[in-house]
Amino acid sequence: MTPVLDVTFAALSDPTRREIVQRLAKGAARVTDLAQPFDMSLNAVSKHVKVLERAGLVRRTRAGREYHIALDPEPIRRIAGWASHYERFWSHRLDKLEAFLRTNRKRD
Repeated sequence: MTPVLDVTFAALSDPTRREIVQRLAKGAARVTDLAQPFDMSLNAVSKHVKVLERAGLVRRTRAGREYHIALDPEPIRRIAGWASHYERFWSHRLDKLEAFLRTNRKRD
């Protein structure tokens, strides 16, 4: 599972790719549509899409002469599952900290 997480985190480490994923969460789009808000070439956006595709975060389908890109949420689910383990850990630690602070406030 670690190599999958590594590739996913690496793909999402770039803010442009995160914005593309955020846009695709609303629905599939053409590469030209994805490129619209960015101040970069269509080729540069296409390279970002390819990184996301290699990470399994997006799927590319062809409809005639156009390619449509759609989000595949499975890698993000894997990250969420991995992170939830640490969320439980930190929640437990924060609960202990809160109890400690409440106890010390009563002493003041």
